[in-house]
Amino acid sequence: MPKVHVRKGDTVVVITGKYAGRKGKVLAVEPDKSRVIVEGVNIVKRHTRPTRQLSQGGIVEKEAPIHSSNVMLWCGRCERPTRVGRRILESGQKVRYCKKCGEAIT
Repeated sequence: MPKVHVRKGDTVVVITGKYAGRKGKVLAVEPDKSRVIVEGVNIVKRHTRPTRQLSQGGIVEKEAPIHSSNVMLWCGRCERPTRVGRRILESGQKVRYCKKCGEAIT
């Protein structure tokens, strides 16, 4: 199974495409397809018929997945997009870190 460099809840920046430069939170990750759903990015219109949950029906706007290679993780410390590194601490815990400033990403 391919690995994705971001996780649910991370803040990312879109680096290519129509939404380039937009920052958002990762809502979901699909590692088997290498895709992520980012808040406020790649908005599509979905035509839905009335159901028990949505009694009105109509046109609903929602986020669609984009490829994970089109986003970079946002480092809160150095305030810019960064690549992700992985290291193992002395305690044996695996942690991700910012490649630019070296700060651990939680």
